[in-house]
Amino acid sequence: MTVVLVDVANMLGARPDGWWRDRAGATTRLLRRLAPLAGRLVRAPEGGTLLCRELVVVVEGAARDVRVPDGVTVVRARGSGDDALAARAAALAADDVAMLVVTADRGLRSRLPAGTPVTGPGWLYRVLPDAPA
Repeated sequence: MTVVLVDVANMLGARPDGWWRDRAGATTRLLRRLAPLAGRLVRAPEGGTLLCRELVVVVEGAARDVRVPDGVTVVRARGSGDDALAARAAALAADDVAMLVVTADRGLRSRLPAGTPVTGPGWLYRVLPDAPA
């Protein structure tokens, strides 16, 4: 059982679909797609399966005040989303909670607790329930 901790800004930035014209709207759409993952078994990044016990998303800036669907835990960053995500990862690690961080941001990856498993947004897009086959 794993907490999947998502860098939403990085997820949006991974797909050049016009998200920058309406960051809050794009975030809302992404969170709706992510919500069904909570409590589901999915293919793990390195093979095998992973039970997404809890889905925690970090939102920032113009997306900070979006409505969050049931099944998603939100961290509303007052400042830097990277700071908020790194702090949440540190708290989970301190509580010995299994997690998987989703980000391609190398700077953020370097700030995570040692040994924290990390994967890029491509993995999460592939395991979404409405992902193309």
